[in-house]
Amino acid sequence: MKGIVLAGGSGTRLRPLTGALSKHLLPVYDKPMLYYPLSVLMLAGVRDILMITTPEHAGMFRGLLGDGTQLGMRLEYTTQAEPNGIAEALLIGADFTGDDQVALVLGDNLFHGPRFTKILDDSISELDGCALFGYRVTDPQRYAVGEIDVAGRLRSLEEKPAHPRSDLAITGLYMYDNDVVGIAKNLAPSARGELEITDVNRAYLAQGRARLTELGRGFAWLDMGTHESLLHAGQYVQLLEQRQGVRIACVEEVALNRGFITPEQCRRLGAGMPGTYGAYVEEIAARHLSASAA
Repeated sequence: MKGIVLAGGSGTRLRPLTGALSKHLLPVYDKPMLYYPLSVLMLAGVRDILMITTPEHAGMFRGLLGDGTQLGMRLEYTTQAEPNGIAEALLIGADFTGDDQVALVLGDNLFHGPRFTKILDDSISELDGCALFGYRVTDPQRYAVGEIDVAGRLRSLEEKPAHPRSDLAITGLYMYDNDVVGIAKNLAPSARGELEITDVNRAYLAQGRARLTELGRGFAWLDMGTHESLLHAGQYVQLLEQRQGVRIACVEEVALNRGFITPEQCRRLGAGMPGTYGAYVEEIAARHLSASAA
């Protein structure tokens, strides 16, 4: 499976913070926003990832992560000239995806919760068409909404409905088989002139090949696209990290746990980062080294 992080857009809702900087590079407590969606793909075992950015910010992303070698990954970069819809990312990344399955994640989404790695692994192993992830919200009018039957099967999908049939929002993480490129190519722009990801998902639903996994109680899904939600995300990360002594979306730790890098490689990454974050990376590497020596 290949991965795509869609980190384009102008970030107008976060002005003036985004006057000179991509919102996806803004700090969310102790790390850039980009680390949170990137770590989701890494948790899913995806090592080949395409970053889609705006033309003016592409160099900043490459400067942050390089080609991914240090994390045992392959990162590539391209741009989305205009915000023409989430589904356009599938067309931009078509050559990169090739004949593989693809996981697409939005660059301003944070996911955190119990058994998340297993949820992702199961979704990939059972993928037959389209895998979506739902989260119950109090304001479903703001989102694409999925309706499920008593057996948990997906019945309908609506985009920002005035009168939602459920409170189950479709989050910004999508997994597809390789048919998705052809489906995206046949989309017509919506009334707002965009290629809508909900239309892609509806095409799979019409084929009976769209599955929705609900992220239940104890799980957190945050969209960090406004000043308020950005602040809430930072507070959430700070609270959990300080109380539990672990780091959310520490890409070095995820790379180590997924076997992308060795404990010694992880230790060297931590040693190259002065401060508490680097010290944490060194500490988790030391734990792995001690465990392997025992």
